[in-house]
Amino acid sequence: MENLELGCADLGKQIADKADEKLLTDALAVLEEQGAYAFFLFLKARGKDAGGEVSDACRAFLKRTPQAKPLLGDGQKDVFATLQTLAGDLDGLLLARDLLRQALVYGRYHAKAGTTSGARG
Repeated sequence: MENLELGCADLGKQIADKADEKLLTDALAVLEEQGAYAFFLFLKARGKDAGGEVSDACRAFLKRTPQAKPLLGDGQKDVFATLQTLAGDLDGLLLARDLLRQALVYGRYHAKAGTTSGARG
């Protein structure tokens, strides 16, 4: 059985390498208030730099997690179309939101502590 908590911690460290604490805090607020679709839209609006890198890392994580039945499929290139498909599975959508939330919390801790290899901020 895979450990989702460790997966979130690893993703948190990865995204802390790509973004500063403020971006991660803002993204977490959007995720908690408006959900996963708004979260990815917020990151897209932030541009290709940090927002795009964080979005790509989060999307890749959801494409391989959990191992038995990944939350996001490989079929569609557009994350928004993929999220619309995921929205049909409420349990999967809530799991994705919870995993992203935990990863962002860990990312904020890494960014604040400066424990990443290329931390900004």
